[in-house]
Amino acid sequence: MTDSYPTTPLPERPDEGENVSHTEEVPLPPQNPWAPPAPPVATSAAKAGSRRTGLGVVLATSLLAGTLGAGIGAAAVIATDDNLSTSPTTTASDIGDVSTAALPDGSVARVADQVLPSVVSIQFSGSQGGGSGSGIVIDESGLILTNNHVVEGAADGGSLTVAFQDGTSTSAEIVGRDPSSDLAVIRVDGVDGLKAVALGSSDSLRVGETVVAIGSPLGLNGTVTTGIVSAKNRPVLPGDSAGDQSVLNAIQTDAAINPGNSGGALVNLKGELVGVNSAIATLGASPGSQAGSIGLGFAIPIDEAKWISDQLIKNGSVQHARLGVSVESAAGDVRGAVVKTVEPGSTADDLGIQVDDVITGFGAQGIDSADALVAAVRSAEPGTTVTVTLVRGGDTKSFDVTLAAEQTS
Repeated sequence: MTDSYPTTPLPERPDEGENVSHTEEVPLPPQNPWAPPAPPVATSAAKAGSRRTGLGVVLATSLLAGTLGAGIGAAAVIATDDNLSTSPTTTASDIGDVSTAALPDGSVARVADQVLPSVVSIQFSGSQGGGSGSGIVIDESGLILTNNHVVEGAADGGSLTVAFQDGTSTSAEIVGRDPSSDLAVIRVDGVDGLKAVALGSSDSLRVGETVVAIGSPLGLNGTVTTGIVSAKNRPVLPGDSAGDQSVLNAIQTDAAINPGNSGGALVNLKGELVGVNSAIATLGASPGSQAGSIGLGFAIPIDEAKWISDQLIKNGSVQHARLGVSVESAAGDVRGAVVKTVEPGSTADDLGIQVDDVITGFGAQGIDSADALVAAVRSAEPGTTVTVTLVRGGDTKSFDVTLAAEQTS
């Protein structure tokens, strides 16, 4: 039994009941328990019995080729007619021939010059169609980090094509996929001169820090957008599978992220990779249209992506941490995750965690909901020791926990 959380139906907005994007959508859980209720979130229009509302989270991957073309055309008309821009944007062609040394330290131009050669565009095709996403070169031998949802369509007899910033392209193969974390590693062979991105630390990020997103939104290869870290440890569902009980412990950013940015780089002003762009929140779109950025983007922290990609490269699969409880969000004066069941023989059982305990902390992270706990546990590397804080009968207790592992992919 894995750590899990309940699904609670959300009320729909009567004035936006039909305003649903046809991109793949995933629910965004409420975050701040003391804030007024968040707007209801959209679920996939394809799901039987799903409620239709005006706000949701979509995986930031482009749709089929026909829809992609329409999306690019619509974006061009809006930009021309309304002169709209949601954040500073540039592309690889704008960088020109200015040497890196001539660009100011800490400038977006210098970051773009450093990182653009390490970011690729990925085209995928399979039995269900095709589309595009982004990827990040993490090793000069040809290893590329991306999202699972970018490549999963090519997993069973499909194909992958990687395009580089210099205009060349080549085929790629999947090294390993982890649907639970929405990460994957692919490989290209026989390509010389690859530049691996420098790795940073997502743990050291500060809210309000400037970040740069690089990828291929709507097929526009080498697009650079800027913003800030809007929040950390934001629980976000990575997919729309009814059986998927995992939650991303995401970095939230207002850097413009759009369909096609999935798998692209989120970097700091040192040009270091701090996250893998994966999803966006979006207001409902009209039927047949493609959702776009409203300044709510989500990236998988690199501290998590690093150990997961290491396992994928080494084993082709991933073991995730587990605690051995099922939980639901507390409803009362104490905010946290209420333990509903404890698996016999699990780590939680061995520590004496009991039903009705309210878990309020996991390591350095405060826990204010069931989703927050699931995300925190899933993002932790198996074998690490963390402190779990809980409230039992009004008393606060703390346990040091060495996290057990569970095969999930």
